[in-house]
Amino acid sequence: MDYKAPSSIDEAVKLLAEAKGAARVLAGGTDLLVQIRAGLAKPPLVVDVKNIPELRKISIDSSGIHIGAAVSGAELGEHDGVKAAWPGVVEATELIGSTQIQGRASLGGNLCNASPAADSVPALVAASAVCLIAGPDGQRETAVEQITTGPGQTTLKNGEFVTEFRLPKKLPRSADAYLRFIPRTEMDIAVVGAGVYLTLDEKGVCQQARVALGAVAPTVLLVGDGSKAIVGSSLDDAALDKLEAAASAACNPIDDKRGTVEFRVGVAGVLAKRAALIAKQRAEVS
Repeated sequence: MDYKAPSSIDEAVKLLAEAKGAARVLAGGTDLLVQIRAGLAKPPLVVDVKNIPELRKISIDSSGIHIGAAVSGAELGEHDGVKAAWPGVVEATELIGSTQIQGRASLGGNLCNASPAADSVPALVAASAVCLIAGPDGQRETAVEQITTGPGQTTLKNGEFVTEFRLPKKLPRSADAYLRFIPRTEMDIAVVGAGVYLTLDEKGVCQQARVALGAVAPTVLLVGDGSKAIVGSSLDDAALDKLEAAASAACNPIDDKRGTVEFRVGVAGVLAKRAALIAKQRAEVS
């Protein structure tokens, strides 16, 4: 196995494109290094992208927030601008691992590891985040929900890697929230995760919404019926019950030692409803 640490996006693309075999990108290494040590991954080349300046920056402009794909969870959690605009994205990212892991783990790695239970992904999907992807044919943008196709599988082509996440400009009276259920009190993999974004008008009526679920299907789910359940409502009990039912109905989970199909389906509805209420409370004061 060879290891390279390029200092530019172009250099990284060249290394990945010319690699003989399935090269892997190391953004933080908190998943990849475990997989290599366990013998689950044997890449001929590991390309460490943390030395590329563009991938380590957070910036805010008139279009929204730009987060480098190798920015660590700890750095994101300390950024006041991101916390104020997208608290759900930050709280989801801060659930990834321990304090030590937070110093390395990144949004890019969490997404491209392509685990159905990745915490940051439902929050990013709910936030309408898009990825900037670099490759041999130049740069392209795609929605976060279009990246993964199944466990460990992505739509990234040979030589491509995610360089940046773009969150839209925060609208007035809008907010997001993320909740998950785990068997232990901390440092566990989500049995279910739910991210919700919504915008309210001056009367408290929901004007737009996005609902996303994790760990209940092979990929993160964008639940369109969940959004429809609350748009046009003041998130009264009837609308929240419809949201709960829509979230549960969208699930296609597995049985494993951390949760049964029945349990995950039920919890998904409950978490979606609770996350929506938190987002509503935040939107009312934003």
